Amino acid sequence: MNVDVVIVGAGLAGLACARAVVKAGASCVVVEARDRVGGRTLSRAIGAGTFDLGAQWIGPTQDRMEALTRELGVATFPTFHEGRKVLDLDGKISTYAGTIPSLSLPRLLELQRVLSKVERMSAAIDLDAPERSKRAETYDAETLEGFKRRSIHSRAVRELLDAAVRVVFGAEPCDLSMLHFLFYLRSGGGLMRLIEIEKGAQERRFVGGAQQVSIRMAAALGDRVRTSAPVRRIDQDASGVTVRGDGFEVRAKRCVVAVPPALAGRIEYSPALPAPRDQLTQRMPMGATVKCIALYERPFWRARGLSGEGVANRGPASVVFDNTTHDAAQASLLAFVVGGPAKTWSTRSEADRKSAILAQLARMFGDEALSPTDYVEHDWSTEIWTRGCPVGLMPTGVLTQFAPALRAPCGRIHWAGTETATKWHGFMEGALESGERAAREALRA
Repeated sequence: MNVDVVIVGAGLAGLACARAVVKAGASCVVVEARDRVGGRTLSRAIGAGTFDLGAQWIGPTQDRMEALTRELGVATFPTFHEGRKVLDLDGKISTYAGTIPSLSLPRLLELQRVLSKVERMSAAIDLDAPERSKRAETYDAETLEGFKRRSIHSRAVRELLDAAVRVVFGAEPCDLSMLHFLFYLRSGGGLMRLIEIEKGAQERRFVGGAQQVSIRMAAALGDRVRTSAPVRRIDQDASGVTVRGDGFEVRAKRCVVAVPPALAGRIEYSPALPAPRDQLTQRMPMGATVKCIALYERPFWRARGLSGEGVANRGPASVVFDNTTHDAAQASLLAFVVGGPAKTWSTRSEADRKSAILAQLARMFGDEALSPTDYVEHDWSTEIWTRGCPVGLMPTGVLTQFAPALRAPCGRIHWAGTETATKWHGFMEGALESGERAAREALRA
């Protein structure tokens, strides 16, 4: 097969890239290792509804995703958040309203001080070239854990920050460069926007699941999308690129690799990639995220004046959301096991895992949580073609040494994926941005 552009990966980035190539009048093929499209979006019918086992929210300023969902006819609905939220702090349960948990006045003042400081620091980060930001080398030499220990004296406040970091990155503060943390916040509009529901990144969900967006894009592309086609090797020469996999070979003028760096690094390249790109792929592990979904006959927490949201500083879950379907036909709670706890989650027995989650939900919302009609979990680290969620991480030294290699083409090979985005890096919106940018590069080269 011969095409203008071959695209590796049929997630949002790869499919957005293919749409842009076709719109420009060029030919393309998308090869996907999985037996499905959608990448880190995965929707499944469970009980009386459809639930997302991967990415599931859309929020303000995610303009590409907003426009695409309208074009494709995918409806959204507000995330339920009416009522009081639950804080499980050292096993002591309390409730609160608003975004900030109810803390003692000294703790609350410290939390607000640190949040204000972080927002000021992130506002100075250059989104197009974070490594050239003022104090970039200083920030990149320190972990978020180091900053946290220097800046926050209260253990409770430290652990609340830990919970927020776990769910946003699927990581612990010690896993992240401070520069990467600040860049990520700036990319998404600030820490509060990343963690809030109203006017935040969790504002709305997709009727029928987020994977519909990819499924409908792929349907429009037709036989240009090939699933169950893992790429093993990419060769390039003076006239083009040859992409080889299990039982197939594609020749193209250009190639776009639209998978996370950790997966791109597992492909064999000839000639070998430049050292900065190769070193980058060795230094960007995926986050660790497990989504646990419990289904119930009714949303009993709502009758108690609770929103279904919970935050805990002790595991296994760090945060919980009301996950009930848009039509209220299926009541559900969603618990995130993320970061450190997620890394050892699969080593526990299935019964032990379920028992631990239900016990935590019962502690937060009452004993009715112990009797779900169904329980499903999805551990993204066990998926061979994903290796973790939600995003590739950057420890200390990565951005200042290798940031240009994230997007810089290597000969005829171009790079896409949400890890290469400058706006909403790590989100579905960032994936779309990256695919469109890679298509432009490949077509004008």
